[in-house]
Amino acid sequence: MIPIERQQQLVSLIRREPGLTVSQMAERLHVSPGTIRNDLRALANSGRVVRVRGGGTVVPELTTFQSSDFSARASQNEVAKRAISRKAADLVHNGDSILLDASSSAYHLAIVLQNRQGLRVVTNGIEAARLLSQNPTHMVLLVGGTLRAGAQSVTGPWSLRYLEEICTQFAFVSCSGFTLEGGMTDVDVYEAEFRVKAINAANQVIALIDSSKYGKVDLTPSLRLDQISAIYTNTGLAPEWVHRMEQMAIPFTLCE
Repeated sequence: MIPIERQQQLVSLIRREPGLTVSQMAERLHVSPGTIRNDLRALANSGRVVRVRGGGTVVPELTTFQSSDFSARASQNEVAKRAISRKAADLVHNGDSILLDASSSAYHLAIVLQNRQGLRVVTNGIEAARLLSQNPTHMVLLVGGTLRAGAQSVTGPWSLRYLEEICTQFAFVSCSGFTLEGGMTDVDVYEAEFRVKAINAANQVIALIDSSKYGKVDLTPSLRLDQISAIYTNTGLAPEWVHRMEQMAIPFTLCE
């Protein structure tokens, strides 16, 4: 059995019986405890499992309180979003202050950051706020504003004014479309406004943009290239995009 198949079986096993020890997991899957530990380490690095003493507990990828619309968005290009989130999470250390938008990419980042310690998180994303607030060491600030049906985010003038009063180390934002000429664009004008305001509330703005969004232009402009500190994308990005960004000296990271 190849590692990825065994790890999928391990995730299913922990879901069914979250109290199993490493030895019990090894016995069930007919492998050594050392193999199980290696698999748990790999799964923890990908955000799929939270390590606890003697075993592991699965992190819900799409929790039950999510709307069907948000669940669908979070599931789109999930492998790419996971890769981007794991790499972008390296920027964040215990005790840091960060801003997350309400994108599904930011939610995947929140999954990886759930077990950091003492983060101060500002977000307009209900799902990310709920997830991160499960760790009592984090201080999670959900901005005020208007909650629209199906949006799973808080937007409007109140949320924009809130951002005028804070300063974080990083803002992690995404989009629905991206071009090198126009920068980031969005289908939701309210979310675009929030992201534009976020650039003044952070020392660095990190764009989480998976390869499916390159070359697309949506309804309303969001952030320009010169407003973005760095781009994190996945290795599925077409070589011509990589070449053009290198020629333009755009800071970007390809994430496996």
